[in-house]
Amino acid sequence: MIGSDDTSFSEWLVQAPLEELTRAAARLRDEGHGRMMTYSRKVFIPLTRLCRDVCHYCTFAERPRAGHAAYLAPEEVLAIARTGEAAGCTEALFTLGDKPELRYRAAREALAASGHVSTIDYLRAMSALVSRETGLLPHLNPGVMTEPEIASLREVSASQGIMLESVSERLCEPGGVHYGSPDKRPAARLETLRLAGELRVPFTTGVLIGIGETRAERLDTLYAIRDLHVAHGHIQEVIIQNFRAKPGTKRAGTAEPDLEDLMWTIAAARLILGPAMNIQAPPNLSPGVYSRLIGAGINDWGGVSPVTPDHVNPEAPWPAIEELARRSAEGGKLLVNRLAVYPSYARQADIWLAPEIAKKVRRMSDADGLAREDEWSPGTTAPPRRSPIWAKVIDPEIEQIVAKANAGSRLAEPEIVRLFAARDTDCERVIAAADDLRRRVSGEVVRYAVNRNINYTNICYYRCRFCAFSKGRTHEALRGAPYDLALEEIVRRAVEAWDRGATEVCLQGGIHPDYTGETYLGICRAIKAAVPGMHIHAFSPLEITQGAATLKLSVPAFLAALKQAGLGTLPGTAAEILDDEVRVIICPDKLKTAAWLDVVRAAHGLGIRTTSTIMYGHVETPLSWARHLLALRDLQDETGGITEFVPLPFVHMEAPMYLRGAARRGPTFREAVLMHAVARLVLHPYITNIQTSWVKMGPAGAAACLKAGANDLGGTLMNESISRAAGTEHGQEFPPQSMEALIRSIGRVPVQRDTLYRTVSAERRAASFSAGPLAPIVQNPPRRLAAAD
Repeated sequence: MIGSDDTSFSEWLVQAPLEELTRAAARLRDEGHGRMMTYSRKVFIPLTRLCRDVCHYCTFAERPRAGHAAYLAPEEVLAIARTGEAAGCTEALFTLGDKPELRYRAAREALAASGHVSTIDYLRAMSALVSRETGLLPHLNPGVMTEPEIASLREVSASQGIMLESVSERLCEPGGVHYGSPDKRPAARLETLRLAGELRVPFTTGVLIGIGETRAERLDTLYAIRDLHVAHGHIQEVIIQNFRAKPGTKRAGTAEPDLEDLMWTIAAARLILGPAMNIQAPPNLSPGVYSRLIGAGINDWGGVSPVTPDHVNPEAPWPAIEELARRSAEGGKLLVNRLAVYPSYARQADIWLAPEIAKKVRRMSDADGLAREDEWSPGTTAPPRRSPIWAKVIDPEIEQIVAKANAGSRLAEPEIVRLFAARDTDCERVIAAADDLRRRVSGEVVRYAVNRNINYTNICYYRCRFCAFSKGRTHEALRGAPYDLALEEIVRRAVEAWDRGATEVCLQGGIHPDYTGETYLGICRAIKAAVPGMHIHAFSPLEITQGAATLKLSVPAFLAALKQAGLGTLPGTAAEILDDEVRVIICPDKLKTAAWLDVVRAAHGLGIRTTSTIMYGHVETPLSWARHLLALRDLQDETGGITEFVPLPFVHMEAPMYLRGAARRGPTFREAVLMHAVARLVLHPYITNIQTSWVKMGPAGAAACLKAGANDLGGTLMNESISRAAGTEHGQEFPPQSMEALIRSIGRVPVQRDTLYRTVSAERRAASFSAGPLAPIVQNPPRRLAAAD
């Protein structure tokens, strides 16, 4: 509904100079979208060209013709979709005429022969087919729909749409472009939009300019879209499409809107719809003037296909995506591939998408809700790939944040989120800044430790939804058998590790229902008795809390007892994400953030140093990463007890919450490298060692992180159980020879260290380089499995 404020605002829009409007619109766009310019890599599937409407500008719609099928057959649909998938598309755009069965017998007969009652029923079946058989997300444009039809299509699509075009009733009267087209009645289209909002369907709409409407009617259309979005929040994008005259239509000789008219409409849309709205102008309809469209306020180019033509505007070929990236960069923007559903809806998939579609969207999206950039995931051997760099100018905001971090100042959450959002040349700048800071703080040395992981049991009564390692009575058969190492086997492994040059054993495991604090004390005493020189790096804050509770001791008292028994340092694991909004999803029965920090603080107070970690790339957002890093920075500022920060990317393959479709498939390669780089900047000058995990990143990924702010390659491990259980394809041991070869391959100097970052003795180094093969490990079966599940 248009009020008095809208009237005065409309007067300004009509009267103001175009430069004033576009300048204001561009500022507003930048407020909501920054440097990002999105597009969707799509394949166009024209399910049927039959239509009961007779729009006077359209060449898409056709009459039935002898020898021509009324609808694409399922095998044709699938062939087009698979061609698009092979070309890297993520969206299957189904376009079709409106209810052709109400006008044409050929359509009715074709539907009956295929066992479908309507075009929309057939569309649902084909959308389900494409979603099931390919990695594409369907976007559906079937025209005017009823509530049951929209609801039915919601189950098989990521998004739907209908071009409102215009709310002008004049255009439906004799002589108007929509005369004789019942589905173009504004009331019918507005009702479809309203119903979609009530059903929580991410919806696309837009205006078509130059079809006989006035500018005042265009503004009325934009206000109508705004009001629907205010009421329901479901309008994911608004397309500003310029009419193109086509031979063979009633408007073949009509003048097309000029560039200034298009720019005025884009600017008006931005100013009416606000900074967050996604506003799109098809690039193929305005070739050569991309920078002008960017300057008017768009933030999206729409669907661009590398394999199929624009069947609605066949005379206008798509630009090459590389050309679009180059032209976007010239306009100061960074081209990014999105999904058929926009990020704000992808990030709230449980609200806006049907369950099966939501699962698929999570698996296809990155932490920002955009399309993943390649097939790499942590733990896989797929080669990492860095995206091409198109922009030549770095965002001044990035430079300001980097300068602040280099000065050792505490960054604010939004500044950290901005660093994590960096792409293209901005991303390269963040990585380079982190590496420069690493060079100043740590020099050219890369340190690593010779250690052994001993995961003493995989039996656990906690139900962390990301964990593929733990076992309980209800899932013993999953991912291998449950085990509970005998103390003799733990000691044997520690002795063997010492003989092979290790200076540290890292001990962690599940929270076994039969374990008490005495169990942990006994492990420490036994190892120290057998190998006095071995450093014991053991027990996460969760194990510390559980052990203390079983002995009815305070956490500081139990830590003191462990130190007396030989404990050297604590691993800063079980942190996952130090943001309780995330922890309640992934580990609801685990320590809350404050409790985790309290245990680590208590350890530092007793002179027990700890590492720190983050497990990222599942359900959390970059805001959660920012909160996590700041929590660690603040703790280190207070205590100084953290030796290093270790990013642990989520390995998804066997993780329960991924298998249920509730998580992403780990961070993208860009996100993983940026985690190391941003951590270096945010934690400066308090945490000076940033470690990369070769088990999760792989050798090539680890090398990239060492050139992005990391200065430590972690431990050789000898045995690695937790990531292997989750599905990593990388080995269980990375011996010193391989460690040093990797470090030297990037022009750095390897140094073997101990847990506290002291250079090891010549004897330890020599032992590590002459180590023989490991003896077969023994996984002792459970001695007793309590009914704690």
